[in-house]
Amino acid sequence: MANSTDNMAILKQLLVEKSVKRGSFILASGKQSDVYVDARLTTMSPEGMLVIGSLGLSAISGFGWKPDSIGGLTMGADPVAFAISHTSALQQTPIRAFSVRKEAKTHGTGNRIEGPFQKGDRVVVIEDVITTGKSALQAIDAIEASGGRILGVLAVVDRQDGGREAIRTRGYDVTTLTTIAELIT
Repeated sequence: MANSTDNMAILKQLLVEKSVKRGSFILASGKQSDVYVDARLTTMSPEGMLVIGSLGLSAISGFGWKPDSIGGLTMGADPVAFAISHTSALQQTPIRAFSVRKEAKTHGTGNRIEGPFQKGDRVVVIEDVITTGKSALQAIDAIEASGGRILGVLAVVDRQDGGREAIRTRGYDVTTLTTIAELIT
């Protein structure tokens, strides 16, 4: 397997080739942008999952976080959390992955959090792209309401549009694998 420096170069190359789009876009925040990052085109690809699992687990460990589980708002966070969880199992340090729905189901169990999340879990919230921080904060609110304790937030890409600061203002640490500036230079 490649080392983390090689994996980071691979991740950035994949994001540039698959995910970074140029044109005229309206972001979820409502802002206009000439660059859009559809991270799912990378995070859902086999080669993307392979490097994100390793890099994400390394970032979590490097930050000193020791989570029981990881997850975030579906669907952007899902492939990232699943890749990291899979890699953690391969390294004999299993971290459970879960998904947070935008709204609780109106049928069945009515869960907002799906998967093996447990009340009392230490959690790293996962994001594919941080823009305003709204999705991460929605996930944090749902996880805390369900008895989880937030260790911090890990994102694949920081758009550097105020999201990191918004999350930090709420008192949570944030780490990212790369930034928009690193992808468009």
